Parts: sequence; structure tokens; C-alpha cells
Amino acid sequence: MRSVPLGLYRPGSSVWHRIPAGPKLVGLIGVGVAVVAMRGPWPALVALGVALAISLWARVPVRSTWRGLRPLLVVLTVIAAFQIWQRGWPVAVETIATTTALVVAATTYTTTTPMDDLLDAIVRGLRPLRRVGVRPERVALAFSLMIAAIPRLLDVFHETRDAARARGLERSPRATLAPFAVRAVGQALATGDALHARGLGDDD
Repeated sequence: MRSVPLGLYRPGSSVWHRIPAGPKLVGLIGVGVAVVAMRGPWPALVALGVALAISLWARVPVRSTWRGLRPLLVVLTVIAAFQIWQRGWPVAVETIATTTALVVAATTYTTTTPMDDLLDAIVRGLRPLRRVGVRPERVALAFSLMIAAIPRLLDVFHETRDAARARGLERSPRATLAPFAVRAVGQALATGDALHARGLGDDD
């Protein structure tokens, strides 16, 4: 499987498996804000080390962590080269370490948290916002659709790129991006039609 490991829950008995999904999600958000607010390469590297240590403590398979990072390698390489060119290596290290730490933390969360528990936590957390018109169930549905769509879109991208390579057009961005955009929009429309056919999303 070439997709990111979102939603690939692995049962376990570690302390991270026993923490409820809601508090763990709040903690993840807090960690994300703290990591982004860090300045300098050394704090970012420390954050990355802590994220990796927690991942190992939670017994997240190295393959799952690598699967989450692999799609970002090209992007991270380009960002690092640009930052070194424009702002120097400290900023490049800070950016790459921060991004990697966030991905590792998110992978640890999804690997140690059942998706149903995550969606239930989202619904519970958003219930007070019903007074202002927010529908927690719809937000949870949108979140679950996003989780399911990301791996599929990555697979579609790989399939489109393989098809372009088979035609000898692997160096043509148009041969990959245009069909990928068409297929992505088609998948979104098909998902919308399926939801509409089941009466989901209609006004009361």
C-alpha cells in the first residue's frame, strides 16, 4: 500500500492506546501549536526526537511511520533546498524537523486511536456549538470522508503517473496533473452523488 497511514489503527496495550481519544486529540493539537511556535533548529530537532521517542514507546511500527513520511520526501527536499538558498541551513533544519515531528505525532495518534473513537470525540467536543448552528455529526462525517479520501487520492496520483510513464511522458507535468485533476474531481462528484442518494447532507 502506497498511501499514508491515516486511520490504520493497530491494537495495543501501551499507555498511548489507553488514553481516551478526546484528551489525546487535545494534546495533539497543543503539541502541534507548540512545535510550530518553536524557533531555531535545535528546539525543532528536540521536538522531532521527542516525537520519535513517543512513537517507539507507543510501539508504532517503523513501517507505518515511514509510510507517512515517504510521500513528503520530495516536497521536504525541495523546501529544504529553497530555505538553504534563501535563508540558510538553520531555517531549513527548523522547517524540515518541525514538519517531520508533526507527521510522526499524527501517525502515532492515528495508529493508537480507533477511528470510531476519534469521530465520537469530535462529535462530543462540538456539541456546545450546536447553539450557533454547527452540526457535529456533519463535521465528523466530513472528517471521516477526508481521512478516506487522502489515501485514495494518493493512489490515483500514482496510477496517473504510472500511466504517463507508460506513454513515455513521465517528464511532462501536464500528462500527470491534468488527468489527476479530472479523476480527483470525478471522485469527489461520485462521493457527493452517493451521499445525496442516501439523503445525507440534505436540509431538515
